[in-house]
Amino acid sequence: MPEHSTRRPADWYLSSPEQANWYKDPSHVVIPQPAEAGCSTHQPPPRSAGFEGQKAKRRRRTKIISLSACALLVCVALGVALWQITVQLKNLSSQTADSGSSAVIVIPNGDGSADSQSDSDGGSVYDDYQEYFEAYYSSSSEITIPAAETGTGVTLTLAEAQGEELSLQDIYDLVSPAVVGITAYIEGYEYSYGTGVVFTSDGYIITNTHVLEGCDTATVKFSDGTEYEALLVGSDESSDIAVLYIDGEDLPYAEFGDSDALRVGDQAIAIGNPLGETYSGTMTNGIISAINRNITYNGHTMTLLQTNAALNEGNSGGPLINAYGQVIGITNMKIMSTYYSTVEGIGFAIPSSVVKEVADQLIEYGVVLGEPTIGIVAGSVSAEAMALYDLPEGIYVSEVSEGSDALEKGLQVGDVITAVNGEAVTSVADVNLIKEGYEVGDTITLTVYRDGETFDLEIELVDKSQIE
Repeated sequence: MPEHSTRRPADWYLSSPEQANWYKDPSHVVIPQPAEAGCSTHQPPPRSAGFEGQKAKRRRRTKIISLSACALLVCVALGVALWQITVQLKNLSSQTADSGSSAVIVIPNGDGSADSQSDSDGGSVYDDYQEYFEAYYSSSSEITIPAAETGTGVTLTLAEAQGEELSLQDIYDLVSPAVVGITAYIEGYEYSYGTGVVFTSDGYIITNTHVLEGCDTATVKFSDGTEYEALLVGSDESSDIAVLYIDGEDLPYAEFGDSDALRVGDQAIAIGNPLGETYSGTMTNGIISAINRNITYNGHTMTLLQTNAALNEGNSGGPLINAYGQVIGITNMKIMSTYYSTVEGIGFAIPSSVVKEVADQLIEYGVVLGEPTIGIVAGSVSAEAMALYDLPEGIYVSEVSEGSDALEKGLQVGDVITAVNGEAVTSVADVNLIKEGYEVGDTITLTVYRDGETFDLEIELVDKSQIE
């Protein structure tokens, strides 16, 4: 996700018409005092009215000029301060609006930095730009949590809403035992803390992909303190859905409802772990604010439910629940700010109908079939890299996957993709947006920079499930 005083300055001008015109009638400046006041009633005669009038005019003119100068300086100072605040807010909002993530991120305590030399400005200098990017993209976003068995025949069931609406207390008692805290780790260090919801009694759990991103192990903790090591059934970046599995029996689980039956104004209840384990099991409520909101995150456009139920970092992967105690969405993001102001009460959840479609494929195959991909791992070329190595703006290719047409056509590690289908790109999100309307087998044109030369490559999009 300062107050300024406007105290009025002391009046320096005369406060009445009589005082303002004292030089016209000098008797006005003689203030009689009663004898009982204990002081003399005698006052010296006034000076020449003409001389005193000119002196008063000069005083007034001097004060007016002084006050005007002070006011001008204050306005300039306020203008500079407001400009600086505006720039800071824009920078902040551009980060928060893109982040999307509601997992609580904890920076690992280990030293994961690459060896480098320091230049006189304190920056990092490498022999070539490929070495630079090996360090720059040292942390992989790939999830390497040990895999669970797939093809078990388990599916996610969506039930119709039946009976009467429940009280908030009954909803909490019904669903909260199935809501778990998920702690993800990189090489033993705590990395993120999110939420998940159990949907089968034998241990299948829905959460968000971004909660697990880059991690190699994960633990699941129930509200009674019981903990389990989790296995990864599968994850899908574009939908932000992941399925975990824990080896348990007779576990509490939540019933899922049909998000397609929702209407704007329906009750929406969220249960999760905002800001981590300290506030685990927090319930907030609101309504369904909008349906079918198209939100772009990390270059993927998702159609989401909008709610005003309070969501915070750590809520990611938790359930959004209807008035019947059924999970009708998985919370995954909120808008924190815009370029102009902070934002409250605009949160989003993945509809249960989408969750079922993705989860069923992940359980069966470990991946989502039919998702087109170029088959590369890439990241934006930083301004520092452009300055140090005279690189163009674009995305740096750090890996080309086996089984991809990009590898077959000669795309290499170290290449910089500057455009897709003639449209300039500066991030992976730009590339994903361009290929949103494409399907497996379609062809796109990459404009590639390599060793000072630029050329085009036509590559075919492949099924993400088929690349290594």
